[in-house]
Amino acid sequence: MPTTSPGQGHLPDDLSSDHLDLLALCALRTDNTSVDWNLIARTCQSPVGVQALLAGDIPEDSAVARKSLLVLRAALPDLHDARGRVELELKAAAAADARLVTVLDAAYPANLRLVPNLPPFLFYRGHLAAEDARSVAVVGTRGATEDGLRRAARMARELVQHDVAVYSGLAKGIDTAAHTATLEAGGRTVAVMGTGIAAKVYPAENRPLAEDIVQSGGALLSQFWPTSHPATWTFPRRNVVTSGSTMGSIVIEASSTSGAKMQARIAAEHGKQVFLIRSLATKETWAAKMIADGRAVEVTELDDILRRLATAQRAQRTGQQRLQLALAGL
Repeated sequence: MPTTSPGQGHLPDDLSSDHLDLLALCALRTDNTSVDWNLIARTCQSPVGVQALLAGDIPEDSAVARKSLLVLRAALPDLHDARGRVELELKAAAAADARLVTVLDAAYPANLRLVPNLPPFLFYRGHLAAEDARSVAVVGTRGATEDGLRRAARMARELVQHDVAVYSGLAKGIDTAAHTATLEAGGRTVAVMGTGIAAKVYPAENRPLAEDIVQSGGALLSQFWPTSHPATWTFPRRNVVTSGSTMGSIVIEASSTSGAKMQARIAAEHGKQVFLIRSLATKETWAAKMIADGRAVEVTELDDILRRLATAQRAQRTGQQRLQLALAGL
């Protein structure tokens, strides 16, 4: 059983065979197709699950599993090549001074372990802490108004005063305002990236902000191979991790086509809290409908958020219970 404790991760050159096997399974490809990574994550939360996949078996009974089983068995003969890809990516992570945490580890974020589309691994720079479980995502449009930027900054500062970690996506606009205000208030912030941890920070203008987050004791977090560059498909996946890693998402400004609206939908599907501030609910039809349908909460004051957040300890216990079930094969 992994011995990593919450708040710690592995150095790229300090991995067990189970961790390396897990990464190799993620690197397998045939006909430009890989085994579904969320399936790998659900299956491989114990060494037994890793060994099952290496033997060409997928215990899960689902349409995704049946499709992935064909891919897995076709790709396993190329396992050596997959291990070579892993070695290159780990070298890139080491050069970026990054660490790794996987679903095999007790340190894997507790909130994220509870969602069905969790990633099998996370590379990060900086520091992940067990208390980050008491966290929310503050998100919104890249093309934010001045009022939106002020609201995002005020929200972040108020959350810091109540020891809530602030997650966001390091994008222009609302994300930048939330990260920056959290740092200025002396709080913890985690930036979930749409690129690999060893790739250049995107957008380029936020590279200094990214370094400030790391130096402040926060973290840059990525679910992708370290050398991965930004692409249209990486940002929706980033939204999944941003939602899954937190207890809820606060949307400040977002049109009907915004990625922040997508995150609100994902958070509702995750069973997370969805917080929509009153100005957004008044302006946007989609926001008003989510509130009317009971899928989101309209926020008029900070207490609308705080009284719906659990403690970090409770989130950690729930995550560890899920891990123990996985280790027991349940």
